Amino acid sequence: MADDYVRRTAITHLSVDGEQRDLLEDTITEWKRGCQIATDLAWGHCNTKSDVQPLAYNSVREDTDLGSQHAILATHQAAQAITGCIERRSKGNKVSKPTFTAPTVKYDTRTMTVFDDGTVSLSTTESRVRCPLDLPDANDGYQRQYLDSDEWSVTESTLTARDGEFFLHIGFRRHKNDTERNTAEDGTVLGVDRGIENLAVTSTASFVSGRELTHDLREFETVRAGLQQTGTRSAHRTLVQSSGRELRYVRDVLHRASNTLIDEALRYDCDVIAFENLTHIRDHTGASWGHTWAFRTLYEYVEYKAESVGISVTQVGSAYTSKRCAECGFTADENRPTRTDFRCVKCESEANADYNAAKNIGMRYVRRGQQSSRRTGDSQLALKSGTVKPKRGFTAYPDGFEAEFTDKPHPQSAEGA
Repeated sequence: MADDYVRRTAITHLSVDGEQRDLLEDTITEWKRGCQIATDLAWGHCNTKSDVQPLAYNSVREDTDLGSQHAILATHQAAQAITGCIERRSKGNKVSKPTFTAPTVKYDTRTMTVFDDGTVSLSTTESRVRCPLDLPDANDGYQRQYLDSDEWSVTESTLTARDGEFFLHIGFRRHKNDTERNTAEDGTVLGVDRGIENLAVTSTASFVSGRELTHDLREFETVRAGLQQTGTRSAHRTLVQSSGRELRYVRDVLHRASNTLIDEALRYDCDVIAFENLTHIRDHTGASWGHTWAFRTLYEYVEYKAESVGISVTQVGSAYTSKRCAECGFTADENRPTRTDFRCVKCESEANADYNAAKNIGMRYVRRGQQSSRRTGDSQLALKSGTVKPKRGFTAYPDGFEAEFTDKPHPQSAEGA
C-alpha cells in the first residue's frame, strides 16, 4: 500500500546530445497527445485507471508514437486528471475538461533505469537513450542520499523540459519504520503558507521573505531569454552554465528557508508541519513555473529534514484559506482587499494575508484530525503567543513568549480560529 512508504523526489539535470534532445522532445509531444486522447475518450464516462486504460489504450497506441508502457501511463495520467476535476467539482468549483500543455512525460521502472555510474536510460518514441545525470560532487547535493542508498528504491518519475534543458524528477520510496507508521494525529501543528511576497509564513508569525528570490528569478529569466535569442554555440554554453548557477542558488535559498521552518517547529515543540497543497497555487498567487517548482522543492526539503527530528509533514486542501478569517471563520472575497492585507468585514480583525492563511492551513489539519475515527486525543495549532483548539479556544504560553494581539482570545475564536 502507498501509505506504507516514505516518498521523496530528487531533481537532476540531464546532459543530452542533439539526437537525444530530439528524441526526448518528440516523446514529450507524443505524451501530451496521448494524455489528451485518453482524456477526450474518458471525460464524462469514467475516471479510474482500471476503466480508462481499457477504454483508451488502443487509441493512444494507434494515434501516437508512444510505446506500450508509456501508452498505459498516459491513460493513468488522464484518469488522475479527471479525478482531480471531479473532486474540485464536488466542492462547488467550476471545472472543464483537462488539457495537457506542460512539457513533461512520466516514467516508471519499466521505461527508465538509473545506473550506478550516474547515467539513466529512458524510453523514447524510437529507442532508449542513455545520458548522464548532471549530479553535484559526492559531498554536495541532496540527491546522493537517495541514489547511493540501498534503502531507497526508484519509483515513478517525471521528465521536464525547460528552456532547452531537461530535468528528471526522480521518485524514490522506502518502507516506513514502526514510528512513522504510528505517527500521531494528535499534538501541536505548525501551519505554513507559501507565496510570492513571502516564500513561507508560519502560524507562529515567522516570515521568510520571497522578494530576493523573485527578483533573482526574473533576472535569470531575462539572461536566459537573451542567450536563447543569440542562438550561438557560445551562447548555448553560457546558458548551460547560467542554468547551473541558478539551480545552485535557488536550492541554497530553499535549504535556508527549510531550516528556518524546521527551527520554528522545534522552538514551538510542534509534532506536525502542515502546508497547503499546490493544486491551485498558480491560480491563487500568479506563481511562475519557477516559483511553482520552488514551492514544491521547499516542501520536499522540509519533509526530509523534518523526518530526522521526528516531525511529520503533510498537506491539506487550500480552498478559501486566503479569504477565510482565522479569528471568526467568516469567508468572503472582500476580506482580501490587497495581496498583502487581510481585513475581515465581519469581525474587523486585521492581519497580514499570508499569516492569516497560515493559521487557516494549520487549523484545517487540526479539524481534519478531530474528524478521524482513529483519533485518541487532541491536537492544537501553534500560534506566536499560545495554542488554539477548536471549541476549547486559546491557551496562552507561559511568560517568556512574545504576545501578539491577533492571537489573543476573540469572541468567536473558539469556533473560527
